Amino acid sequence: MNPFIIDNAVPIRFGFFLIVFIGMAAWERLSPRRPLTASRRTRWFGNLAVTFLNPVVLRLVFPLTAIEVAILSREHQWGVLNAIGGPGWLKGAAAVVALDLAIYLQHVLFHRVHFLWRFHRMHHIDFDIDVTTGARFHPIEIVLSMVLKIATIVLLGAPPLSVLVFEILLNATSMFNHSNILLPLRMDGLLRLFLVTPDMHRVHHSILRQETNSNFGFNMPWWDRLFGTYRAQPAAGHESMVIGLGDFREGKYLSLPWMIAVPFLRKRKP
Repeated sequence: MNPFIIDNAVPIRFGFFLIVFIGMAAWERLSPRRPLTASRRTRWFGNLAVTFLNPVVLRLVFPLTAIEVAILSREHQWGVLNAIGGPGWLKGAAAVVALDLAIYLQHVLFHRVHFLWRFHRMHHIDFDIDVTTGARFHPIEIVLSMVLKIATIVLLGAPPLSVLVFEILLNATSMFNHSNILLPLRMDGLLRLFLVTPDMHRVHHSILRQETNSNFGFNMPWWDRLFGTYRAQPAAGHESMVIGLGDFREGKYLSLPWMIAVPFLRKRKP
């Protein structure tokens, strides 16, 4: 892996984040899918605050980044991919796909296990869904997710470049599929063959429990179909469906202090 990329992985990721964020935010203003029900200023302040808080928390908790763990794994020849032969490009592609499957399974786990759901539900109490929702995750969930990601990287022996590509893709597709953009139905149907679309993922943010527990994919759309968690459309339609959780309908849950407090409140299971 190019030393320049290793040394500049953080600014590279941040650069992609800014490009995708600005692009999706502009698209939402020009061609929104749904009218917003809550104050954009209130929502964005809380969502962006936790977006920039989470990397700080990660740096305080973990001495190494995911890419540095991948480099360490390669140096010590840890993991399945380091133990087998084959073209580097094939192993790199396999690592990206395997990491995406791991994120899908992790997402299901955070819905199925009540202790984990207490942290993940902060992501679901947003009253609307737009580009900022794509990074709205509780700091403790981010820490737990990082533990699982590091374990997966070590077990796989994922190449450092694959980890960087995956993190950029996951970040970009999360902002894309949470964005409030209008896509022609034909384009949405075509994109769903290889990418999770906003209409596909919006179902996952429905207030209806059976819809909340569907469409767990963030990047690749195949896992939901393969494991039987795919739901094509919301029962009420995209314009009329209600976003959020029934137990968290008060405006205070859009503020950062209450967002952080959500896991410690006694509310229903998903």
